[in-house]
Amino acid sequence: MESLAQLEALCERLYNSQDSVERAHAENTLKCFSVNTDYISQCQFILDNALTPYALMLASSSLLKQVTEHSLALQLRLDISNSCSQSTCVFAIYAFHVCVSLITYVLVLMFCSVGNYLINYLAKRGPELQSFVTASLIQLLCRLTKFVASRLQELALSLCLKCLSFDFVGTSIDESSEEFGTVQIPSAWRPVLEDPSTLQIFFDYYAITEAPLSKEALECLVRLASVRRSLFTNDAARSKFLAHLMTGTKEILQTGQGLADHDNYHEYCRLLGRFRVNYQLVFMASTFGSQLQTVVCLLDLIHLSELVNVEGYSDWIQLVAEFTLKSLQSWQWASSSVYYLLGLWSRLVTSVPYLKGDAPSLLDEFVPKITEGFITSRFNSVQAGFPDDLSDNPLDNVELLQDQLDCFPYLCRFQERARMQTGDKSEISVIEAKLAWIVHIIAAIVKIKQCTGCSLESQEVLDAELSARVLQLINVTDSGLHSQRYCELSKQRLDRAILTFFQHFRKSYVGDQAMHSSKLYARLSELLGLHDHLLLLNVIVGKIATNLKCYTESQEVIDHTLSLFLELASGYMTGKLLLKLDTIKFIVANHTREHFPFLEEYRCSRSRTTFYYTIGWLIFMEESPVKFKSSMDPLLQVFISLESTPDSMFRTDAVKCALIGLMRDLRGIAMATNSRRTYGLLFDWLYPAHMPLLLKGISHWTDTPEVTTPLLKFMAEFVLNKAQRLTFDSSSPNGILLFREVSKLIVAYGSRVLSLPNAADIYAYKYKGMWICFTILARALAGNYVNFGVFELYGDRALSDALDIALKMTLSIPLADILAFRKLTKAYFAFLEVLFSSHITFILNLNTNTFMHIVGSLESGLKGLDTNISSQCAAAVDNLAAFYFNNITMGEAPTSPAAINLARHIVECPTLFPEILKTLFEIVLFEDCGNQWSLSRPMLSLILISEQVFSDLKAQILASQPVDQHQRLSVCFDKLMADVARSLDSKNRDKFTQNLTEVQHGVSFVGPA
Repeated sequence: MESLAQLEALCERLYNSQDSVERAHAENTLKCFSVNTDYISQCQFILDNALTPYALMLASSSLLKQVTEHSLALQLRLDISNSCSQSTCVFAIYAFHVCVSLITYVLVLMFCSVGNYLINYLAKRGPELQSFVTASLIQLLCRLTKFVASRLQELALSLCLKCLSFDFVGTSIDESSEEFGTVQIPSAWRPVLEDPSTLQIFFDYYAITEAPLSKEALECLVRLASVRRSLFTNDAARSKFLAHLMTGTKEILQTGQGLADHDNYHEYCRLLGRFRVNYQLVFMASTFGSQLQTVVCLLDLIHLSELVNVEGYSDWIQLVAEFTLKSLQSWQWASSSVYYLLGLWSRLVTSVPYLKGDAPSLLDEFVPKITEGFITSRFNSVQAGFPDDLSDNPLDNVELLQDQLDCFPYLCRFQERARMQTGDKSEISVIEAKLAWIVHIIAAIVKIKQCTGCSLESQEVLDAELSARVLQLINVTDSGLHSQRYCELSKQRLDRAILTFFQHFRKSYVGDQAMHSSKLYARLSELLGLHDHLLLLNVIVGKIATNLKCYTESQEVIDHTLSLFLELASGYMTGKLLLKLDTIKFIVANHTREHFPFLEEYRCSRSRTTFYYTIGWLIFMEESPVKFKSSMDPLLQVFISLESTPDSMFRTDAVKCALIGLMRDLRGIAMATNSRRTYGLLFDWLYPAHMPLLLKGISHWTDTPEVTTPLLKFMAEFVLNKAQRLTFDSSSPNGILLFREVSKLIVAYGSRVLSLPNAADIYAYKYKGMWICFTILARALAGNYVNFGVFELYGDRALSDALDIALKMTLSIPLADILAFRKLTKAYFAFLEVLFSSHITFILNLNTNTFMHIVGSLESGLKGLDTNISSQCAAAVDNLAAFYFNNITMGEAPTSPAAINLARHIVECPTLFPEILKTLFEIVLFEDCGNQWSLSRPMLSLILISEQVFSDLKAQILASQPVDQHQRLSVCFDKLMADVARSLDSKNRDKFTQNLTEVQHGVSFVGPA
């Protein structure tokens, strides 16, 4: 090198240059310093004279490599050590502290002294030195645990403690306090921490040293016990580390070595206090106060289950309990140390509800003794008296007193819970049943307000007093022992009583009809701090959320809870208030099975629709596209998962459950869309991206009604044009596109289900899916959002295919079965009504046998007891008869193919219309029918088709009645057609209906012949 300045410039290019070629050239040029021993003297010269850190880094790293990779003479090593020790550069120290461990005993002594200086120096530097610290301190820790000379022990322990106390994440630890959280040791330290010798060397140090060195050994152990649990490779490594800690602390308790020294005693209590317990509460608050809170406690601490399952746990916990009792008795000497022991026991007992496995914790045996020991020791401290120094009296040391009392209540609560758990559970059930009766009675009292419509102030104050008792009861029923009794029937009855109370209370004092100036809230404010609707709603919603989270086996409680939830959400005022609550915001954003386990319970699967119907109400209350999309994200993730599942794996149970749940959820959301805007949000979200999944699901699971039923029911809801929500822009093809999806779905299902063999339960296996298909098609055909003429005009077979497969499904079901199953009956005749109303051409173009079968089924429907079905059949017959009257009776000659086909059908079966007309007369005149207006419509159409048929029918009816009634009936029949023209306009129809009513009143003989 021509000069030191040139070398410094070359080093800067090596470490800083962005040009890879330039950096490679610098590396090749400077390589000689680390591989050639002739350059050692030049490295020393650079350390003494260089001004830039890059040159110093090159020299120090080169010397390190020379020392570790070459066998150098002893004198040369000493020269290197002297050169490094005289340098004040941290980069030189980096090389130095690794080299000295390879040299001599004397250099080790110097190394420890300088190492302490190094830690203090680095602690004040910026984050740019963190990577250096991580690499360096682990090498220090590996080597410092091997020193045995007394002076080296002192320096080594001091340096180890500073290594373990180093602030690796820059949290600015309060140095005035001896408390700290989890030690965030770098991942590079993992092999050393998992090495059993690391822990053991500090226990050995404690055993062979005296105070204060033994205290520093315990301090190192305290920090090792506080390392983050994620540092370990797996649970097995973590358990091994924990077992070693327990063994070491147990040996100290067994021998009592060093515990006579107060500093050792205090530090040992701190070590036991680091055996903290981790437990986690997700989405739980006892009363769901003003905000929903998710409590996650110290994820890096020790699970109680880990402690209990460690070999020797029973001996260890017994020794710790005995040690705690002795410490409590020695209150004068150990008052400042007891806090750590009480903290350990309080965390143990609060974690018992989350204990996994069958291994006993033995806390039931020791906690009562410790509780009694604490109280006894405090009383003894009073009897012993104190000197004048106020600091010696625990009652005057406010901070210490508060620390101890913060831990102690958990022990008392655990003892009370343990006593209750060992008691008679039947007694608790009796108490819960009695409380259920009381709550029901209070609910009935509160309900009076809504019945009478008025209430005196004294009655409202009384309602407040009673309601406050129920609201306070909720805090008890969802905490402590009761929080573990959700599977008990008595607990379920009590919670249902509370839900009933909320329903009555809401109707009387919350919501749209409630009085805002009610004296009830003034009294509730005094008793519970609930001064308005919003705070009370928060309590109600808190109970709802708790039930939905905790009940997974009681469908009755879930359904009752969701009923109350829906009542709140569907009210205009209460719905708006709900949106202000954090609990509701959480539910709307996190409606998953992780937060609400009932969603994955098959027995509660039907409740999912109500749950999402309610959520839909809340989502659409603001009609915000952004909120809608964010709220639908949980369902979107399910869609993505199912859509990415290959066909070969689509017939698995996981896919089945996911698909069933998704369809039930979507149906609930669809039910909540009550406007054009909200329906548009859902339609745009589903179409066209996710509609193929529905077709894929129906195709793969046709033989599984558990899947097809919720899928088809969702589509039935999706195509229903309630409140004119399916109103698209005049230029939008969405209505046609939607019907094409409906056609694909019905054709896919119908073509497959018809080929399946009949099962024992044919209704569940086939008929149920079929009647849902009839409902889908009827709603789509009558929705008035599709111009069906487009399909024939452009040769699209979507309509024809859907009608063809629907007809095949209807013909596959015997008429007796259609009339036997109520839901099938309603869907079948509703479908026929739509066909005869809007698509009668399709019916008329059928062959005569099929036509006669369908019209014959209408006659059977007319005779049924269900007036709705009878009215639907009457409307279908009226459309058929009106078509005949307008196109054949009143026309010159049938010209259209449909009219020609109808004429042909009637010629082949001339008794068709007369038989139907006779049936209608018998129903209207001789039976108590509640839909006379509907039945009168087809009667006029049938009479006008052929007056001769009407005359013959009158003669038949008269002949079937007693002779003495003939005159009266004849007069009635004559009045029937009075002032009725030969027309089917509305005015003429109304006149005929009026006449028919008079005829019916005039007929004294009731009943057919």
